[in-house]
Order: sequence, then structure tokens, then C-alpha cells
Amino acid sequence: MKKEVDADKMRAWEAFLRAHAAVTERLDNELADEREMPLTWYDVLIQLQNGDGQARMQDLARSILFSKSGLTRLIDRMEKAGVVERRACPEDGRGTLAAITLAGRRLLAHARPVHHRGIEQHFAKFLTDAEARSLASTFEKISRALQPEHAT
Repeated sequence: MKKEVDADKMRAWEAFLRAHAAVTERLDNELADEREMPLTWYDVLIQLQNGDGQARMQDLARSILFSKSGLTRLIDRMEKAGVVERRACPEDGRGTLAAITLAGRRLLAHARPVHHRGIEQHFAKFLTDAEARSLASTFEKISRALQPEHAT
């Protein structure tokens, strides 16, 4: 049975897509202009740092928020710049780890104020505390429902 999305939910979906595109474009431009760093690099570095400093490539691909396609080429460029390095996975000789380097940690620390300022200016300032909690709850609910172990 095919069900149409009601007008309010379609409007919410389209507004979400437009807002996401606009905010991420601004964040990417600011990082590029002020720190010569694309948002995708920031995403990879923050995921690595928030873990134990390294991650299997397949796990990293699942955790990054932007551009999962081309992750290998992205890591190639980041490795060439010295901000990540590849390591053999000790548990699995076939696996590869991506690890943040000291230069990567420094670049991330240098970029963080620009990124956080951008989040405040282009997203957070438009929300009341209650709206922020509601959006977080809604998007967390959707994310949990779409995890592979919950998807149908």
C-alpha cells in the first residue's frame, strides 16, 4: 500500500534538506577560507579524535557525516598532507586503520573555533533551547530507527 507524505511532513523534509545544504556549504566555505581545510577533513579528523585516535576504514566510513563515497581517495589526500596515516590492523592483517597524526590534531584544534563559530552563526542562533532539544530528539529517533540493526 502506497502512502503519500502529508503536506506538513513534506514541507519539513524539504526545509531540512535546504537548511542542511545551506549550513554545510557555509561551514565548508569558512573552513576552506580561514583554515584551508575542507569540511570533509574536519569530519574525518573529529571522528578519529573522538574515538581512540584511529579507526578501521570500514568503521570510519560508517561514522563520518559527509561524503562516504571516495573515502579512500580522501584519506590518500589527508595522508599526503600528513594529518592522518594508515596502519595495519593488528587484529586483522587484511584490515587498514586510519589514524590521526600530531599534525592532524593541531589542524583540528586550529579549525575547531571556526567550525563552532559557524555552527553558532548559521544554525544554533536560530533555535530556542526547546527547539534545539526537540530537533535533537527527533533526529536521534530517526537515526536510531535507521541503524542497520533496526532497519526493516
